[in-house]
Order: sequence, then structure tokens, then C-alpha cells
Amino acid sequence: MNNSSTRANFSSRLGIVLATAGSAVGLGNVWRFPFMTGQNGGAAFLIVYIGCVVLLGIPCMINEFIIGRRAQTNTARAYSKLAKGGIWSGVGYLGVLTGFLITGYYAVVSGWCLQYIYASLMGHLDGDVAYITEYFGEFVSHPWKPILWMVAFFAITHVVIVCGVQKGIERASKLLMPTLFILLLIIVVASCLLPGAGEGIKFLFMPDFSKMNSDVFLGALGQSFFSLSLAMGCICTYASYFSRHTNLIQSAIQISLVDSFVAILAGLMIFPAAFSVGVSPDSGASLVFITLPNVFQQAFAAMPLVGYVIALAFYALLALAALTSLISLHEVSTAFFHEELHIRRHWGALIVTVSCAVIGCFCSLSFSHAELSLFGMSLFDLFDFVTGQLFLPIGGFLTCLFLGWVVPRHIVTDEFTNRGTLHVKPWVLRAYLFSVRYVCPTCILLIFLHQFGVI
Repeated sequence: MNNSSTRANFSSRLGIVLATAGSAVGLGNVWRFPFMTGQNGGAAFLIVYIGCVVLLGIPCMINEFIIGRRAQTNTARAYSKLAKGGIWSGVGYLGVLTGFLITGYYAVVSGWCLQYIYASLMGHLDGDVAYITEYFGEFVSHPWKPILWMVAFFAITHVVIVCGVQKGIERASKLLMPTLFILLLIIVVASCLLPGAGEGIKFLFMPDFSKMNSDVFLGALGQSFFSLSLAMGCICTYASYFSRHTNLIQSAIQISLVDSFVAILAGLMIFPAAFSVGVSPDSGASLVFITLPNVFQQAFAAMPLVGYVIALAFYALLALAALTSLISLHEVSTAFFHEELHIRRHWGALIVTVSCAVIGCFCSLSFSHAELSLFGMSLFDLFDFVTGQLFLPIGGFLTCLFLGWVVPRHIVTDEFTNRGTLHVKPWVLRAYLFSVRYVCPTCILLIFLHQFGVI
């Protein structure tokens, strides 16, 4: 079942880039990046973020590429296979567990995107900020509406996963990613043509270096880590479907470029519109579901039909971004159950869909039921905290140590050079190993300690 000669592969380089970029491109780019940028000084944060993608993101992505392609199996078994058992195999299981838990609560937010598409179509988002705030609060605390949309989102994801790697994941990525780019570009153009939009463009691209501080640096490190979907099993699982001819370095650079480009476009989509109507760029996490509906309404007050179309396109864009990421998260656990339990792929997918939907139900209900909480946090916030602030940094840190110090050097060299068929200058490999052994672990450790106020 796990023999590399019979294992499914992506059929083309384009499929590899779009599928893996789809894994990275998600709500972290379209939702989290703009509000993180707004809260951390705009262009200053952007410059540091891009530096962090190069310094941290690309080497860590190559780590997972090497592990996944070399092992040609699911994430849990991949670490065990390269480590020949032992305690390091636990890193792979941590990655699968992280992806599994994120799948459950990520689908809740994904369902919100479908609700807002429906609300935009029906004209339910016409009103002032107080009305939209109340609308959002009533929706997320409703006993069954968020669950209904979450289940619908899982159903779409399940169909894609059951169809397999080439006919499901790759085909969907080739359709969804170009559509996402087209919608994004349309909204960016509309936003940048608004009166006063120049101030938003200046905010994003003209740095104020007085804003630079430790919070900006560490926030950018964390955002690059989350944005690229590192340490949650997605990249490692997708890499197990790479062919032996796939250029891992080139693929990591291309995917990181696409991911960063989408994040920058998201900033160009949001900040010009926000400045045009006088909305503060540091509105925080509420920017997408509370602030922006009012922004669209005000910005296109003279052209209500255009505002209607732009708002609808925006939430369709959010849903597509959420879907590409949820597909990759789902695949992590599907591959695990399919291969470890020796069951058919559709049964593995069904286990993931049903069990994660149950997790999602409890996370959704925790917004309105105080008893669904632990340690002073709702289940939704608890899952977000445990995976995002504990499991992801720990998994990324251990993966760097695993690749840098445990995996035999000849395996790293073989995968880095496609078993000698790809010419790579020796200094490139040395620089990569130095980064993985020293730079990346240090940066991730700083993120981890900063989150708990230690530094």
C-alpha cells in the first residue's frame, strides 16, 4: 500500500505548486495577515514578514518536503520511518494530531464564510457597525445555523478528498486557485480606485521604521509560520505525493512567493477601502466579519450594485481560501487512517469528516454555551490556543532538530539534489543546514517564549 511505485502522485509541476500553495493560502492570508499588518505598523511589518518567509518559511518547508518525499507515506509514519522508530516518531504523530484538531475548528470559521455569502446575496449585511456587530454575534451563537454551514463545508471537502490525489486534490486546486486569484484581483482593483485609497496603499508600502520593535519582529515570525501551514502535517503529506523529479528548492520558493503575493494582495484589497471610509487599519480580528461589511457599504454608497457584487465576491474569496486549506488539513488525517488502519481511502475520509464535524459542533456551540469551556476558554479558543500556540511551534522546532541533527546527511543531500540529478552548489546546502540547525530553531523558540510573555 505504501510502496512508492504504487503511491499516488501529483501529475504535473503546476499541480504541485497550486495544490501546495492552496494548502498554504487560506484564512491566514486573507483574514489574519491584514489585521496583523494593521496592528503592527503596515509596511514595517510587511518588510519583516517577507524577511521571515525567506529566513524561516522556505527552510522549514524544505524540511517537510524532504521528510514527506523520502518516506513516501503519511506524516506519522514518515518520521518513524526516517528515525527508524524511537522518540522522534512522536513528532509525526504530533503533526497528524495538530492537523486533525485544526480541521475541526477551522471548518467552523469556514462555515461562517458560506453564511456571509448567503447574507450578502440576501442583502442582510446592510446596516451600520452596531447592526453588523449584533448580526455576527447572533449568528455565531445560534444553536444550529453555524453547524449547518460547517457540515456543508465538510461535505464539499469530503467529495474532493474521496476523489483522490489527482482527480480530487489536484483537479480542485487547478480550478480553485485561479478563481481565487481572479476574485482577489477584481476586489483589489475596485478597492484601489476608491477616493482616498492612496493612503491605504501608502500605509502598506511606505514603512515607518519607528514602528519597529520586538513585537513586530516576533509577530511577523509567527505569521509567516502559520501562513505557510508549517508543522501541521499538510506540507509533509503533500510532499509524499511528489515525484522523484520534483525540484524541492524551486517548489518551496515558488509556493512561498505565491503565498506572500496573496497576502500582499489581501492588504491591497482591505487597506485602501478601509482608509477610504475612515476605518482604522488596526481593527483587529473583527475586520473581516464586522468591519468590512460596513466598509463595502460606505465605500460604494454611490454605486450600491457594485458594492453588492464586491461584498459577495469578497466572501466567495474567503470561502475559496478556506476550502483550499481545509482540503489539505483533511488529507493529513485521511492519509493517516487510510494507511495505518489499512482501509479504503473513502472510509478513512469518512472517519475524518464525521469525527472532525463532531469536534466542530462542540467548538461552534461553545460560543453560546458557557459550560463548553475549559481553563477559562471556550472550546473554540482552547483548540485554537493548543494547536496554534503550543503544537505548531513545538512541532516546527522539533522538525528542525530532526532534519538538522537526526536524519542522516546523505538522505538530506539525496533529496536536496534529487539523488544527484540536480546540480546544487555546495554552499546552498551548507546554508540550508546551518539555517535548519541553528537559525530556524532559535526563531521558533523566540516565537514560543514570546507568546507566553517570557521575552
